[in-house]
Amino acid sequence: MFDRFKKVESGGELFANMAPMADVVFLLLIFFMLTSAFVLEPGIDVDLPRAVTAEEQIRQKHVLTITRDRTLLLDQDVVSFGTLKRVLEDTFLDEQTKLLIVRADENVPHGLVVRVLDISRQAGVTKLAIATEKIKNQ
Repeated sequence: MFDRFKKVESGGELFANMAPMADVVFLLLIFFMLTSAFVLEPGIDVDLPRAVTAEEQIRQKHVLTITRDRTLLLDQDVVSFGTLKRVLEDTFLDEQTKLLIVRADENVPHGLVVRVLDISRQAGVTKLAIATEKIKNQ
């Protein structure tokens, strides 16, 4: 009745088959490689203007993106022109460095970018930067 619980005595050593464990490790490695995020700004398609003097900047906290279809996004959240000033004031209320990076698509009218910069200054943002793409040497 309890034959399966009998102690088996053998003179050999215990041996564990490592192949299934290696398979699991490789599958986990593939899973994490495929699911890790490689995109810096997912979901926002913006063609930045190009400049020879563009410099690499350390990623800052607050980025205001103006898309090709004139949508405003502050740190991935959609903002309207009517609420932009209030949202910026609330965002930079407790910030010491009031730096805002503006990422505008190169096809956005210049007047729209100036309007956003003006609203940002009115909201108390003291440092403004415009994101560009560096032209690679030919």
